[in-house]
Amino acid sequence: MTTPTPSRRSLLRFGAAAVPLAALTAAFPALARADDAGAPTATAAGTGTGSATATPRLRMPAESDRHDRTFMAWPALSSIWGNQLSAVRDDIARVAYEISRYEPVVLVARPAQAASARYWCGPGSSYGITVVEIPNDDLWIRDFGPTFTVAPGTVAGVDTGFNGWGKAGTPYYQPFAEDAAVAAGLLAEYGVSRVRASFTGEGGALETDGQGTLLATVSSLVNPNRNPGMTQDQVEQALKSSLGMDKVIWLAGLAGQDITDDHIDCLARFTSMGRVILDKPGPGTEQIWIDVYQQAKQVLESATDAQGRALTVVELPGPDRSLIRGRGKDFLSSYTNFYVANGAVFVPQFGDGYADDLACTVLQAEFPGRDVVQIDIDTIASGGGGIHCATQSQPAVPAAR
Repeated sequence: MTTPTPSRRSLLRFGAAAVPLAALTAAFPALARADDAGAPTATAAGTGTGSATATPRLRMPAESDRHDRTFMAWPALSSIWGNQLSAVRDDIARVAYEISRYEPVVLVARPAQAASARYWCGPGSSYGITVVEIPNDDLWIRDFGPTFTVAPGTVAGVDTGFNGWGKAGTPYYQPFAEDAAVAAGLLAEYGVSRVRASFTGEGGALETDGQGTLLATVSSLVNPNRNPGMTQDQVEQALKSSLGMDKVIWLAGLAGQDITDDHIDCLARFTSMGRVILDKPGPGTEQIWIDVYQQAKQVLESATDAQGRALTVVELPGPDRSLIRGRGKDFLSSYTNFYVANGAVFVPQFGDGYADDLACTVLQAEFPGRDVVQIDIDTIASGGGGIHCATQSQPAVPAAR
């Protein structure tokens, strides 16, 4: 039996060049050009140097905005997944199929594994599943894929410099060199301008309402394993300039207890303007995570967004951990790691019937115009991730003004 290396969220107690953000146009080449510093702004296509008509700056959109496609990645390495590799591929194929009922799915796979991925996933449903041959290591494309920003008539992909969650040289290291190059490969494949963030991080560390408000945890970004020597204020300014944000609401999070250092996408998520889902730990959760939830709730209930609106906090209770016993300490039992696609919200089900049903009820109330689709992802969850971690959306380009 092959023993897997520690998962991406293993509890510690248990043992391609880019350029800075620059002025962009819809006609920019796939790869960003020379080293030009600047805020994420867009200029109207077709205008000459020095006479460009300014348009709104590029900004990370809400996940609930219209998508062109969903990106996913085919788990590549038995050194990471051990004897669970086949099972986690089943999970990925299942998630890809369900999403393809609502929007196109593009699956990244190593060239030598592409044929197997196509066979395993099949053609998909209404919108199809396309396998693109780009080398990768693992499935967590939310973290190593591009984070998109948009402006009228323009889309760009921000490469946040994935560094394996900063775990190189620790017992929790896993190979990430191929994953670190996926953002550049995908953006080149789809002709989207690539720009380099002025911070190091992951997509799962970033949550926005699409109107200039960002949620983030201090633990996952103001951390020397990603951004050595940077103060919280410096990281905040980098987030604002790279993603077009006006305000960052910081939650403390918890460093050193999982490989992501407590990403925001398992803790708090926007559902609409001024409304935030907050993950409420279920029975059997360790006290350290209950403390994280309580601190986050206190901050969110007193916070305002970039428009000055007070936030409405909606709690999303997790399942009873005793009902998923046997799935491992690292099992991510968070419904808050849902994924919003065109016409649907995808959420895991964990086998606690009451909690599974309640999660659907809460999410249906928050997304009344979408189907709520439950998916079994037990192997993905056993690796410490969820549906959101395994997906990344490419937003549709907003109409030019």
